[in-house]
Amino acid sequence: MAEIPAKFDRTIDDAAAHLLARCSDARGCTIEDIRPRLVKSLEKYLFLPETKVEHADITTFIEEIRGDELCLVLACERGDERAWDDLVREFDATVKSAARKIAANPEDAEDLASSIWAELYGLRVDKDGVRKSKLAYFSGRGSLGGWLRAVTAQLAVDRHRKLSKLVQVEEDRDLEVLAEDAAGSDGNGIVAHAETSEDMLIQKDSSDAVTAALRTAIDALDDESRLILKLYYFDDRKLKDIAAAFGYHEATASRRLAKIQSDIRKKVESSLKREHRWTDGDIKRNLADVAAKMGVDLEKMLAGLAVVLMLQVLVL
Repeated sequence: MAEIPAKFDRTIDDAAAHLLARCSDARGCTIEDIRPRLVKSLEKYLFLPETKVEHADITTFIEEIRGDELCLVLACERGDERAWDDLVREFDATVKSAARKIAANPEDAEDLASSIWAELYGLRVDKDGVRKSKLAYFSGRGSLGGWLRAVTAQLAVDRHRKLSKLVQVEEDRDLEVLAEDAAGSDGNGIVAHAETSEDMLIQKDSSDAVTAALRTAIDALDDESRLILKLYYFDDRKLKDIAAAFGYHEATASRRLAKIQSDIRKKVESSLKREHRWTDGDIKRNLADVAAKMGVDLEKMLAGLAVVLMLQVLVL
């Protein structure tokens, strides 16, 4: 992937402006908003090694971009709720149809379709707190519907691989070991077994720190967010059922759950760094590695533990 020479800057800007002008709804996108995505696509698909590119080639390439769909995606990425509603309304049937063709049964298809919206919203955040969404990979070169079908298929493959890995672990009788690593010396799901008294003291301190950070994160949640967590992780309710309970679309429930998970992680990490002087390495060693062994995202593990703490408060 070659870097684009500066001599093409004006051509790219002019083509981007023309692309936006052709949109029926640019959703407030400017040249500055759309240009990085266009440059990324140009570098990947047009400026190939030993390929001579002319100004006309750039213009033609950008003219073939689906401007309305790209602007819709960019608006969703910046958190435009109207754009999200439009995306779900226009493509929910496409996602569900793709899921039904791939999944083994209707229940798995519903679960797969719901998961797609969480993946698109962004389940993880980078070191700068920016959500990592699969929408970042949409270039606009093909139809958004076709791209969503491909994303659905890829997620189904990823799930199958993860399930196969877990089955192999169970066959090798290593699942019990992983569970013990996650449960830790005091059964709280944070630290692994300790071999010495000093190790046990250090790991207990780590466990107490995480528990305190989780309680801080829980206190910051509103009542609806707490209920969503309980319904999903403790009551094992489907996203469509949670959505129906609150009167919104299941894709909205998926986005809400992903945001709650992300908020808990950010608050926990911030609290551990601020109150206990943990480094990123400490967090990875004490939290992320355990989550990886369990085969889950750190966000999901923390959210599940948060529910356990909430229920303990209710019991007490």
